[in-house]
Amino acid sequence: MGKLEFAGKSVVITGAAAGMGKAITVNFLKNGATVVAVDVNESALDALGRELKENSTEDIVKNFIPFVGDISRQEVNEEMIEKAVRATGEINVLVNNAGVAGHSEPVTETTNEDWNRIIDINLNGPMYAMRAAVNKMLRQENGGSIVTIASVAGIKGCRSSVAYSVAKHGLVGLCEHTAYAYMHKGIRSNIVCPGAIRTGMTSKPELESEFGRSRIMSGMDPQFVFGDTADIAEAVLYLASDRAKFINGARLVVDGGISCN
Repeated sequence: MGKLEFAGKSVVITGAAAGMGKAITVNFLKNGATVVAVDVNESALDALGRELKENSTEDIVKNFIPFVGDISRQEVNEEMIEKAVRATGEINVLVNNAGVAGHSEPVTETTNEDWNRIIDINLNGPMYAMRAAVNKMLRQENGGSIVTIASVAGIKGCRSSVAYSVAKHGLVGLCEHTAYAYMHKGIRSNIVCPGAIRTGMTSKPELESEFGRSRIMSGMDPQFVFGDTADIAEAVLYLASDRAKFINGARLVVDGGISCN
């Protein structure tokens, strides 16, 4: 068996304990990475650790480093990057995956509380993480790779609540700006825009805005296409790898085609 693609490399993944983040974490571990798995849910991280011990090799278990923290806080982002550097000497890959769902509220129905919560977690947190990671990557001989999970709501303004759409559009801008700013420094920044993926982050009908939902669904294919978390995990692994060494600032839409409408 040849050398694993990410052997010896340090990867930080936020929102790592469930859904897309869990699939991304397991995929990197299987490919040899040392993973700092960040999640606000300590019990979910513990459960993932137990699952890995039961089903994985000793090397994979050893390379799994759980880190409990709320990524909306600047200090948490700085600490998780430092933890990765302490583990291997570098931070090679950052995956900004953590996020909270929006529902379908238009601007007239959006509260300050919901707006601030979604912006803090979905946009401010990734900015803090990228700032901390890039500051380390600039001092490394081989730079690094950043992959951020945005959404089709980050390229279409009508696919979720106004706060979620704004946060994801902001993420796309943040990632493209970072890609261009540091393209000569060996640092790549790419974006994955999932469509509907089967995860625990699903809208609750009782929280939906009837008006907002009707407007969103009016532009959707009635035969809705769902993807799996593995589809996103494979896209992230590819963009983070040397196989994508000339891909920078790209938006990779993984949605089965729904955004073509």
